Amino acid sequence: MKSSALGKNTFPVEINITRFGLWLCLHNEEFFLAYEEYPFFKNATIPDIYNVELHHNHHLHWPSLDVDLSVAILKNPHQFPLIAH
Repeated sequence: MKSSALGKNTFPVEINITRFGLWLCLHNEEFFLAYEEYPFFKNATIPDIYNVELHHNHHLHWPSLDVDLSVAILKNPHQFPLIAH
């Protein structure tokens, strides 16, 4: 078994939590998910936010939050208005 190269990120999704929202790094692209636009993350626990799965290289799923987002939504949010209650 070979180890990954030094300095190479082996996680498909990097998440940084701020008081205003989440920064996601996926496929060397960064996306900011403001809590105002993605309210389902605002009161989520840290373990729930970090518990994200990447499916088919373009679909993000947070199982404990029952949240699904595609890379297309992140790249073009104006084309996919989100309505959360």
